[in-house]
Amino acid sequence: MSSQLDTFELYLEPADSKRIANLCGPFDDNIKHIERRLGVEISYRDNHFQLIGSSASILATSQILRDLYVETAPVRGKMPVVEPDQVHLAIQESQAMEQSREPEDDKHTTIKTKRGLVKPRNKNQQDYVRAMIAHDINFGIGPAGTGKTYLAVAAAVDALERQEIRRILLTRPAVEAGEKLGFLPGDLAQKVDPYLRPLYDALFEMLGFEKVEKLIERNVIEVAPLAYMRGRTLNDAFIILDESQNTTPEQMKMFLTRIGFNSKAVITGDITQVDLPRGQRSGLRQAIEILHEVEDVSFTFFSAADVVRHPVVQKVVQAYEAFDKKKKAHQSGEPRES
Repeated sequence: MSSQLDTFELYLEPADSKRIANLCGPFDDNIKHIERRLGVEISYRDNHFQLIGSSASILATSQILRDLYVETAPVRGKMPVVEPDQVHLAIQESQAMEQSREPEDDKHTTIKTKRGLVKPRNKNQQDYVRAMIAHDINFGIGPAGTGKTYLAVAAAVDALERQEIRRILLTRPAVEAGEKLGFLPGDLAQKVDPYLRPLYDALFEMLGFEKVEKLIERNVIEVAPLAYMRGRTLNDAFIILDESQNTTPEQMKMFLTRIGFNSKAVITGDITQVDLPRGQRSGLRQAIEILHEVEDVSFTFFSAADVVRHPVVQKVVQAYEAFDKKKKAHQSGEPRES
């Protein structure tokens, strides 16, 4: 039984051959990518596009092409080129919209920063942003590339600019892949900075390098290793603990008990990438068990389907998840020795 295919004529305005070329990409790679992902056939001449496929696919494709064409508009005399990652994100966003069909929720999940709007790309990201608004302690748990840290930094910047809080604190445990800080060259700041680089990068993107430097000088933004949190009470602050799978249970408890009045905490991590010494339990794993029923504490769990980086990252994460499932199934099926 064959499904009905529809045809749709789309005109991108204003007509501009250079912008059309930047939209389609070299050798029409962007168009081919949309065709593969959405199951549509796209042909075009000048600014006239013909789309053939299911009605749902045509609707999504036409919106993606319109949105991406807007991105090619000249900025200070330069015409931006639509990159493959923009196409990937646009497709993911359209699929999330199709699943949720709650356009009014966009107003409640879009985060405003001075550099522009930060918009959740899928339903789990929308739930994550809502949770950060509604709860004082929030856990974002899942694989790399799902936007856990980026959205948390965006929410912190938004809260600071709206003067809901007075400062932002970003912290990570200084544990990475078994390396020890004592063996790295330089003073403590030089040793710790590489571990905090993802947090700096997100701040620079949202506020600009000069603004971030000024806020750090004034201690409005503080970026520090987790050990520096001990003994402090953090009021009027938005606190983000990144890479929390590498905390010990004691460190996690210490961090959670630092939270003061009018403060929010977001804890992000990936329980499949623990770099603690063998036999040392992850504080994040224990927190999930202990706090899952505590009021005012929220948990958002991301999966490989939520990855918003290059499509191959999603496939890598899925492959590892499948391998882990097979390994666990094999281990559980092994006969125990008496």
